[in-house]
Amino acid sequence: MTTSSGSGSVSIALCGSGGAGVMTAANMFVDAAAEAGFYALFGRSSGPQIRGGEAAALLRLAAKPITSVDDTFDIMLAVDWLGVQRFAAELPLSKSTLIICDPAAGEVPEVYVKTGARIVHLPMKDLAKAIPGGRPNMIALGAVAALVGFPVQPLTEVLGKSLKKKRADAYEASVAAVKKGAEFAASLGDTKKLPAPSPNPGKRLAIAGNAATGLGAIRGGVKFCAAYPITPATEVLEYLSSALPKVGGVFVQAEDELASVNMCIGGSYGGAPSITATAGPGLALMIEGLGLSVASETPVVVVDVQRVGPSTGIATKCEQSDLNIAVYGLHGDAPHLVVAPNSIGDCLFTTQWGVHLAEVLQSPCIVLSDQALGQSRAIIDAPPELNLPGGRLTATTPAEGETFKRYANTESGVSPMPIPGVEGCQYTADGLEHTETGTPSSQSSDHNMQLDKRQRKLTNYDYADHWATIEGEGDIAVITWGSCTGAAREAIDRARADGVKARLISLRLVYPTRPQHMGDALKGVKKILVVEQSHLGQFTRYLRGEYDLPVKPEQLSRPGPLPMRPGEIHARLLSMGK
Repeated sequence: MTTSSGSGSVSIALCGSGGAGVMTAANMFVDAAAEAGFYALFGRSSGPQIRGGEAAALLRLAAKPITSVDDTFDIMLAVDWLGVQRFAAELPLSKSTLIICDPAAGEVPEVYVKTGARIVHLPMKDLAKAIPGGRPNMIALGAVAALVGFPVQPLTEVLGKSLKKKRADAYEASVAAVKKGAEFAASLGDTKKLPAPSPNPGKRLAIAGNAATGLGAIRGGVKFCAAYPITPATEVLEYLSSALPKVGGVFVQAEDELASVNMCIGGSYGGAPSITATAGPGLALMIEGLGLSVASETPVVVVDVQRVGPSTGIATKCEQSDLNIAVYGLHGDAPHLVVAPNSIGDCLFTTQWGVHLAEVLQSPCIVLSDQALGQSRAIIDAPPELNLPGGRLTATTPAEGETFKRYANTESGVSPMPIPGVEGCQYTADGLEHTETGTPSSQSSDHNMQLDKRQRKLTNYDYADHWATIEGEGDIAVITWGSCTGAAREAIDRARADGVKARLISLRLVYPTRPQHMGDALKGVKKILVVEQSHLGQFTRYLRGEYDLPVKPEQLSRPGPLPMRPGEIHARLLSMGK
């Protein structure tokens, strides 16, 4: 049987209270790993106060692409112990784990002692004091790098890029601290080492999911964003606030989520592809506006970076529990688009595709990202620039004697949409049901016609192979979505090494459904495992309600904030393969 953790990677947890600098150290490690030819995944965990308090930087490094956390951590380094025990459930340790701590920080909490991990001491504060301007987090960075066999030079190069031009003294102190930590690491014993990186790594990109989402919006042609900050989506807005002016666009910080979505609908009505970003509480406030987008057939994109709910929930943790509101939350029969990225890199493509679909189909599109994707940072192969064909179908002045029909009952369901001011193309754009010309109507014939039209344009559109990521073969199918995809992919690889073959189906197009495509993807399948991060099994219920599955699926689900890990999916697959 294969090992229970990724043998070709090293997982590290850097922990400390707010201000200890663990996030800074982890970000530098990721930048250096990119320079050295490695891949990396950097997630973070913090308390409900968002800023300040306890913090944990969760790193995984490897010589090949990685899209999931591992089952356990190989190294846990605690700069101090203030509040770190609150992360115990999120930091699975084992007897092979090395815990590194400062003896000046006090006793190791019992919850970590009970894991049986080996505990060693690194006097970070004392070593830092011996260096003018030295900081404990840089001592920690050098020690951890040396323990896993990571070269010091890329770290010092990253320090130079970030500090040398600003403060030469801070740069020199940080380099000295990194080297001192690396020297001291020799006394801490041996631990798991990184494999050699690829000699020809090619172009890499170190990017967070929320930044990738913003880049995808820009590549999709977005020119307007109105939004209200909310964790964990704020970084999307930060990216767009600086990127949009560079492409001739406009960013507006609105007073709330209701204003945000309606400003975006207005911007889109005026001809500018528009987007906003929010989390679950904000999406709930935007639902009425999305209904207006459906009825008026005005494209708009809403990115929902899901967090733990309901209500305010846990703003800094991940969960996939906004599925129901995204798919079924609009009042009335209101068909719309729902898409979901399945990796940090895929945040770029899926958002670009979502903008494209919204424009082509004149529909609202909800992009269901989540905190684990949005606020994690990864080193990935640089994605290619894609040119998705087509765009918004615009109207021109009708011929003399013809009446412009904004909502013409076309075969495709898509009708030409004018930019305001085009002669002869005036129409009423509101939330009332209407005739083909846009005149408000309460007639059943008009209502049925427009209902059919709005549904037809979504169900008949050719989404090509983008509707899902499908990999592997076997008579077991693992169906999943979002950030659970990486763990499922790794689990399938492990199971294959154990002689159990399974295929992966990760939905990117959540709505509208693709019954024929799903049927083809499930041909020959005898068992199905649905993997999701939801307490009520929302995704399983969605699949059983919307698709004619060949067998009743087994379910592997739980709520946030704990991520789904490859080992538990692997174990279930082995059980199913007996």
